[in-house]
Amino acid sequence: MITKPKAKKFRIRRSPAAPDFPREDRAPEPDSAVQAASPASPPPDSPAPSGASRPQFSKPTTEPQARSGEVASPRQVAGEIDIDGIRAEGLTGRQLRMARRVANKHGLNPTSDFDAVRLLRQRGIDPFQRTNMLELVQAEAGPKPDPAAQSRPAAAAAAAKPETKVQLPQTIKIEKQQLPSTETASPAERRAAEILQIQRELAARRRKKMMLLMVRLMAFIVLPTVLAGYYFYAVATPMYSTKSEFLILKAENSGGAMGSLFSGTQFATNQDAIAVQSYLTSKDAMLRLDRDEGFKAHFSQEFIDPIQRLEPEPTNEEAYSLYKRHIEIGYDPTEGVVKMEVMAANPQTAEDFSRALIGYAEERVDNLSFRKRSNAVTDAEQGLLDAENGRREAQEILVRMQQDGNVIDPEGRIAALRSQINTYELQLQEKQLQLQALLDNNRPNRAKVDGTEGDIRRLETLLTRLNREMTTATTGEDSLAEIAVQIKLAEADLATRDLMLQTALERLEQARRDADSQARYLTTSVEPVASEDPSYPRKFENTILAFLIFGGIYLMISLTASILREQVST
Repeated sequence: MITKPKAKKFRIRRSPAAPDFPREDRAPEPDSAVQAASPASPPPDSPAPSGASRPQFSKPTTEPQARSGEVASPRQVAGEIDIDGIRAEGLTGRQLRMARRVANKHGLNPTSDFDAVRLLRQRGIDPFQRTNMLELVQAEAGPKPDPAAQSRPAAAAAAAKPETKVQLPQTIKIEKQQLPSTETASPAERRAAEILQIQRELAARRRKKMMLLMVRLMAFIVLPTVLAGYYFYAVATPMYSTKSEFLILKAENSGGAMGSLFSGTQFATNQDAIAVQSYLTSKDAMLRLDRDEGFKAHFSQEFIDPIQRLEPEPTNEEAYSLYKRHIEIGYDPTEGVVKMEVMAANPQTAEDFSRALIGYAEERVDNLSFRKRSNAVTDAEQGLLDAENGRREAQEILVRMQQDGNVIDPEGRIAALRSQINTYELQLQEKQLQLQALLDNNRPNRAKVDGTEGDIRRLETLLTRLNREMTTATTGEDSLAEIAVQIKLAEADLATRDLMLQTALERLEQARRDADSQARYLTTSVEPVASEDPSYPRKFENTILAFLIFGGIYLMISLTASILREQVST
């Protein structure tokens, strides 16, 4: 914490012989400001009070040290005293910021927030008074202020401007009563009477608000609840409900490991159960129930209350809306059970409706599996036909290649050529050795030498022809090697087509076996039984529910209105 240093300020009289220093260009302060600035210094002509020593002032000299201190002007001293008084009032930060904004609006240049309050009060302006929109409009429409008038002294401006409204904060002079008072009660009694009057007004206001609250509660909560209870207890037609449960099972098969893993669980028939639930809650099921059991005619009878009764000739949309309220179907995926509850004005009619819907569900399950089985057989037959066509085309390609190449076994032909070349190369080597042996003699037999050279020449010609045939058979587009490769590919394609044909035959046989057996079964675990007592309406529960609903609606509307009112007021 930093404590500001405090020091007393003294006004030192300027020496007549001292040179004039530059002073601030301000108007002279009145005598009251000077007296307020130096209350402790008496005038020079007044005698000193007894018992107090008069301060002795030294005679001013022209030495530099006598003029070294800072001399405050009377206006500055008075302004600082006013600022100290404003600071002592304990104004809030919001009020000081408001004063700074008002001072800037009037063209003033305050050095601080407290200085802004001081300048505004000198001009007779209350910086804390709220100005309504009408006054702002009038101020904008009026003549603009004269800059020369703003530069006048504060006292002249305050005297020239007549005060038409009370400017706060300011001191109020309490005038004494000139006439005797007619009040004989003591201040304590008057204070007690005023407090009693305030308490009575508060109590009356509370009673009024309580009455208004009770009226609103009666109008928006109690009265609708009473009407709902009257309908449930006296007007509503009793409805009888019939409950039943059924589940869908899958036939055992040996289709694979995964099929056997999920065949006995609800995951195998999950889609079928959801499809059956969707069908029973559809408009198609309602129309079929109306054709078979007379759903519209039953709920169009005169003894049914107007809310649950259908018109004599209702539309399908109206009947379907009532159908969804009186037929409740739920599916439990953890157990795989479909639960159904049917409500009607007659218990026997409710049982008939329930049995008819179960029959529709069973038929729908059979149709779903039948379509699947028939599609499987059709797909298997088409796959078999495609496999047969592919095998036939592969066989034709292989036969055509063998006919075009004029060779059945290209690899055997190439092997024979290689064997001949090897044999003739061995004979050529023997003849060359023989010729070398004959030439090694001093007197070789010319006939034998010529015969051996002829054999060598013939063998070389034969090898050249065989090598040429071998090269032609192994390189080029029409070579035996190319033909052999194509024939191998055709044989591999034919083998693949044979395997596909065999697989298609097995698939067709499996699809036919599945088509002959039923894949899905609908089993009714809980049979529908006609009830003896009506299940609906639940009078007490429905009345309490209506009370809670109306109370929640009123609470939401009240909170919304309160929030909007607060936002608008702020």
